[in-house]
Amino acid sequence: MFTPVILAGGNGVRLWPLSRRQRPKQFLSLEGEGSLLANTLARLEGLGMAAPIVICHEAHRFLAAEQLRQAGVEEATLLLEPEGRGTAPAIALAALLARRQERGAPLLVLPSDHHLADDEAFRAALGPAARLAGAGHLVTFGVVPTRAETGYGYLQAGEALGEAGHAVARFVEKPDLATAERFLAAGDHFWNSGIFVLRPEDYLDALAAIAPAILAACRGAMEGAVIDLDFLRPAARAFRGSPAGSIDVAVMERTDRAAMVPLAAGWSDIGSWQALWEALPRDADGNALRGDVVCEQSRGLLVHADSRLVATLGVEDLVIVETDDAVLVAKRAQSQQLRGLVERLEAEGRTETRSTTTVHRPWGHYQAVDAGPRHQVKRITVRPGARLSRQLHHHRAEHWVVVSGTARVTLDDEVFLVGENASTFIPVGRVHCLENPGLIPLELIEVQSGSYLGEDDIVRLDDCYGRE
Repeated sequence: MFTPVILAGGNGVRLWPLSRRQRPKQFLSLEGEGSLLANTLARLEGLGMAAPIVICHEAHRFLAAEQLRQAGVEEATLLLEPEGRGTAPAIALAALLARRQERGAPLLVLPSDHHLADDEAFRAALGPAARLAGAGHLVTFGVVPTRAETGYGYLQAGEALGEAGHAVARFVEKPDLATAERFLAAGDHFWNSGIFVLRPEDYLDALAAIAPAILAACRGAMEGAVIDLDFLRPAARAFRGSPAGSIDVAVMERTDRAAMVPLAAGWSDIGSWQALWEALPRDADGNALRGDVVCEQSRGLLVHADSRLVATLGVEDLVIVETDDAVLVAKRAQSQQLRGLVERLEAEGRTETRSTTTVHRPWGHYQAVDAGPRHQVKRITVRPGARLSRQLHHHRAEHWVVVSGTARVTLDDEVFLVGENASTFIPVGRVHCLENPGLIPLELIEVQSGSYLGEDDIVRLDDCYGRE
């Protein structure tokens, strides 16, 4: 048995404009119906795993909780990072939690944004990895390379450790093309997968010897951890005191217990549009298409259309991504360099890097439809059984029109139902609450009007989700 540790942090800026700061790639459906996080959880079904530990940024806690609920994962621990410090501290938190809960099984550390085409090959590799971890090794999976790739780090296999795998002779940062071609020809270099199998006590011992400052900060964070609804919050000040760093740099490159198991399972880290194009099914012209797309005399494209028709004519090897507030057109081979473009947009104060017109909340989501100097229109969806906070606004009034479902509305001390095709009015300054008592999603149109329409004009009087 393993204890899965799912790393669901990160911003995924190289998949902009789909991936945004408030809804990064691990929560998106990029390969099919399920999100990358949901697909990672599904990969573990039927393997007799312990309840997973899912680590994410506190800003994404409700996204992660909702996707766990939709996946039917009820016993997971959602461990919240107050800020990203890298994988070494994140895994330290999980190891300390596993030891506190007396979980002796090895941790199976899985990034939530990876693609695996062959789940059976992955499962077959878990046995050898468990044997090496049981012998005290810190185990990673070395992906059998299929091309000379300059976008991945590499590791070199050393001496054989029985039939289970090899010691790691060295780790190599992303190489240039000539070096990558030499690695491919040599046959003893593998892509660094970022997937690990290690016993909690072995990882903590390695931190104590190699990176004691990380261990000390994470131990303090877990000693001060508090339970908040369904979440576990490490002490923020202590955790922020940890040095930042990846497990590869902080531990694996410096320990003499690093081991690897070869993995040939169609792995990709989905770290760029190029990587996603390689992972997706393509038509006879090499085009990976999603949404309302028409291509003529076009080859090697990745086209993602969210909200309207996208048509191409006579173009090759491009990434074209359309959302309702941004469009990206890039050479596919240059998509690894997207981070610089996003940083420029952020420096210019563009909100399109942070959020989309659809904003997710613990009770459901809303989509901005129209806005002007003194009005704003939203389409609101409330999950069955969910409710918004009891609140008031100092500067705006609201008019709610129910499109489908039934709304239970509280206005000061009055409680009443509003059915389909009916409406109600919330004057400025009145205490109100909206909830969905039904079994189907509640959908309504909200028209806001007033002198100020910002989200900070929400005075929450009570909130079942623990928001301030």
